[in-house]
Amino acid sequence: MQSASDRQEYPAHWEADVVLRDGGTARIRPITVDDADRLVSFYEQVSDESKYYRFFAPYPRLSAKDVHRFTHHDFVDRVGLAATIGGEFIATVRYDRIGVNGMPASAPADEAEVAFLVQDAHQGRGVASALLEHIAAVARERGIRRFAAEVLPANNKMIKVFTDAGYTQKRSFEDGVVRLEFDLEPTERSLAVQYAREQRAEGRSVQRLLMPGSVAVVGAGRTPGGVGRSILANLREAGYTGRLHAVNRAFGPDVTELDGVPVHRSVREIEGPVDLAVVAVPADHVPQVVTECGEHGVQGLVVISAGYAESGPEGRERQRELVRQARTYGMRIIGPNAFGVINTSAAVRLNASLAPEMPRPGRIGLFAQSGAIGIALLSRLHRRGGGVTGVTGVSTFVSSGNRADVSGNDVLQYWYDDPDTDVVLMYLESIGNPRKFTRLARRTAAAKPLVVVQGSGSAPQGHAVRATRLPPATVSALLRQAGVIRVDTITELVDAGLLLARQPLPAGPRVAILGNSESLGVLTYDQCLAAGLRPHRPLDLTTAASAEDFRAALARTLADDTCDAVVVTAIPAIGEGSPGDAELAQALRSAAAAVPGKPVLVVHVELGGLAEALSAAASTAPQTDTRVPPTPGRNGAPSRSGTPGAPGPEDPQTPTGPGATRVPTAPATPAAPARDASPAELPAPVGTPEDTHLIPAYPAAERAVRALSEAVRYAQWRREATDPGKVPEYDDIDVKGAARRIDALLARGQGLTLSTEDTCELLGRYGVHVRRALPAPTPDDAAEAARALGYPVALKATAPHLRHRADLGGVRLDLADEEQLRRAYRELTDLFGKPEELRPVVQGMAPRGVDTVVRAVIDPAAGAVLSFGLAGAASQLLGDMAHRLIPVTDRDATSLVRSIRTAPLLFGWRGSTPVDTPALEELLLRVSRLVDDHPEVVAVTLEPVVVAPHGLSVLGASVRLAPPPARDDLGPRTLPAY
Repeated sequence: MQSASDRQEYPAHWEADVVLRDGGTARIRPITVDDADRLVSFYEQVSDESKYYRFFAPYPRLSAKDVHRFTHHDFVDRVGLAATIGGEFIATVRYDRIGVNGMPASAPADEAEVAFLVQDAHQGRGVASALLEHIAAVARERGIRRFAAEVLPANNKMIKVFTDAGYTQKRSFEDGVVRLEFDLEPTERSLAVQYAREQRAEGRSVQRLLMPGSVAVVGAGRTPGGVGRSILANLREAGYTGRLHAVNRAFGPDVTELDGVPVHRSVREIEGPVDLAVVAVPADHVPQVVTECGEHGVQGLVVISAGYAESGPEGRERQRELVRQARTYGMRIIGPNAFGVINTSAAVRLNASLAPEMPRPGRIGLFAQSGAIGIALLSRLHRRGGGVTGVTGVSTFVSSGNRADVSGNDVLQYWYDDPDTDVVLMYLESIGNPRKFTRLARRTAAAKPLVVVQGSGSAPQGHAVRATRLPPATVSALLRQAGVIRVDTITELVDAGLLLARQPLPAGPRVAILGNSESLGVLTYDQCLAAGLRPHRPLDLTTAASAEDFRAALARTLADDTCDAVVVTAIPAIGEGSPGDAELAQALRSAAAAVPGKPVLVVHVELGGLAEALSAAASTAPQTDTRVPPTPGRNGAPSRSGTPGAPGPEDPQTPTGPGATRVPTAPATPAAPARDASPAELPAPVGTPEDTHLIPAYPAAERAVRALSEAVRYAQWRREATDPGKVPEYDDIDVKGAARRIDALLARGQGLTLSTEDTCELLGRYGVHVRRALPAPTPDDAAEAARALGYPVALKATAPHLRHRADLGGVRLDLADEEQLRRAYRELTDLFGKPEELRPVVQGMAPRGVDTVVRAVIDPAAGAVLSFGLAGAASQLLGDMAHRLIPVTDRDATSLVRSIRTAPLLFGWRGSTPVDTPALEELLLRVSRLVDDHPEVVAVTLEPVVVAPHGLSVLGASVRLAPPPARDDLGPRTLPAY
């Protein structure tokens, strides 16, 4: 089918799977000569009106000449793409290159006419928008810079496709036709439109999996204890509100139901639509099940079955085929080898997982690639586990298994504007697309906290993704720059999640400590200092303190403007008159409710009763369940939009176990916005009155303080994110001259490290001046170089094994005259060998200062990264480097300089003279601009950069050029390739 056409080989790299506006998927591919019958069949299903809009006249059928023209392309000047589902066309788009006279042309003509045709049944699904993104990318690849389209004025849908795309365009009206011309170069607005469409489509695709109106469990056997039968039981016991079906081809004709659920031998036998199929059959039988589901119109699959990429090469190929087959029918997959999905909304009550008990409703979204980790997280959030007291509720839970299709990025798109989720917790074994995850994380973190544990796993089995070459520490630093709360363990993940789900964000790092144990208060104080917080001296209430003493002290402390958070320490008290657990818990909750707005944490020692009393109301959900059964969507499936209503079947107002307590006198029932609300319209994720009366308790001071310190850093990031800074403009930067020079240098080869002269010239075009160094192959050459530069000078060996190694004696400084220079030259050659081995150079002395290093690199997965640290042992031995994504803003540069642990050396440590950090920040910004303006600059190293009290000196530099790696974020929307 995919044969070559007129002039070019079939461009297989143009094939792509895309998510449409309604959450379904389609495949986009080039049209070939083998598609004639498909094209005719497609055209027959298009309405006469749509045909009229396409051809400006009645056009009931395609002639043989039309079919030949629309299926024969050279893939350069004439290109056609089709969107397909189930192998059949649902839409087409084509371009024809034209010259200035509007007639067919070849390169170097850079304009083309473009035209679309979408089947009426698929209009409104965003098919044309997706095709426009892909045909534009193809055109840019073939040297076309501008599209022209002629549209009838009544064809409002197509006009909207073009005008909404965000490209720079020009519109004219002539002879009753609207003519649109637009440049294809991506603009800030076109990328914003593309990202917004991507978010809506991918979020909707996950919503269809989490809010199905009907579920079929394929593989539910008659014998209790099997995987399918267990999932069926879990769905029933959770109170799933939709239609439920059990499917197993082993059922006899006399079997009509299983545990009260209708049974069927095949999905095909089910009357009515099925939105979600949970597949729990042996891997060998899954393809048949997928075919049946696809032909029945099932929207998505949760594949519990194992035996895929986790089992080896044969399983990897089986997994790839599973994804290809499902996408053929427009279905998305969670799994395979998945633990399942959960949605606690009263409108759905979906437990399509192996978890035997439905979590309590709450405000935390939970994602885990590993089923075992998912079980651990659900357990710790559901009960008193791992030392964390109390429980908290879950809004939705996804365990993706092998992550063959739906990934953490997709679920993050859903949670971004999910009104039922206030905090996101994710366990990621790997990040398959760091560039996209960082972009999504930055947007999500600006609206709600995102806490991540990243394992040390490799890329997902069977995935065709670029592996990052960045070390884990660098990836972690970049995630923090994007607002991610990056923790190291599952315990820390839960600790941070409990605090963020229950308490407002702190306004700063000032911490008050009070309690009935002086030693526990001092321990908490020390932990705060170690975490970079600013604790007040602990207030000791003594072991004789009553519940009223705790209440009064906490109320006074919360009212004190000099503190931003309060840690209450408590130990068991013995004796008559000592407060009971419930009494003390009520006192603390009462004080926190009276003075809201600051986070309160409790550090307790063996006080299970107090922990339960503090968390007595069972969940983080509001006292009145505001999530009501939504309006019916497709096939009766629930829709997220709605208005506040009555509590659901399990009323969160009724205590159901130890968890989180809300003060009875301060109920809160805010209306949940519709899913399409803008971020500004969404409720604040934390810090609202309804969240301020839930007090998390921790069994150890270090755990409470760690969670608090993460909340402080995140709150600071949120404040700074409102003003991210700007990328400065410099008048002396020669962008065009640098581009011409780079093109000339790349003409020599595909990748090269520039010579010293070329490096200095290129950097100089961006205002980065390298201190001149002259080669010294002989003592006489060294003396001549020193006379040209002027004394004092430095003599350096530049051989790779001696470069920047002053500790080995390869650098001699402050040589004041020729005699000292010749003596140093003789010592170097006696110590290390012949001059041709040492490659000595002479360089003028720079003013004394702090030696630093600046690096920039383009990683194929994460993108362009700027790094900074002190030269020598600090960066090489201790790894004390800070990192930021390029382009770097002025605020980024300021924080980058201050982020390393050895930063005090730049700011007058122990009475030394502070160095010129503004000059250093400007250097960082100039290097960032160079790499951002010219992606062919794939690596830059400036070492050492000596920062003096006034100004700085770049003493060494290297630049590497290469064709830039492909930018996935600038291309059209696609799903990961298989």
